[in-house]
Amino acid sequence: MITTDPIADFLTRIRNAIKARHRVVEIPASNLKKELTVLLYDKGYIASYKFEDNGLQGVIKIALKYNPVTKQSAIINLSRVSKPGLRKYVKSTELPRVLNGLGIAILSTSKGVVTDKEARTLNVGGEVLCYVY
Repeated sequence: MITTDPIADFLTRIRNAIKARHRVVEIPASNLKKELTVLLYDKGYIASYKFEDNGLQGVIKIALKYNPVTKQSAIINLSRVSKPGLRKYVKSTELPRVLNGLGIAILSTSKGVVTDKEARTLNVGGEVLCYVY
């Protein structure tokens, strides 16, 4: 299946799995999706991940993270910012703050896929892919 916006598909699959209270979600792999997955794991939004190479494209298996007491997901909201029809680029001086610093904005920069905080320290701007909180 060909998708026009693979990043939106990635976010939607995670969003739908959280709403259905699934523990694991499988997503078709790409290099950008792998970088997004590693970033979400490093920031504590997902429990674990595994890259499986099944020959052609590969699959990313993501174990979602829930609070053991309240059963609420670690990810409250995932929203796509830059879309194929309207790209959203920011300068290093105009980097967004999500929930006054409690969430993260994921950017695609010349230094790779980074969060808004890392982009501030690297002093780079780029395309704002999504907001996570």
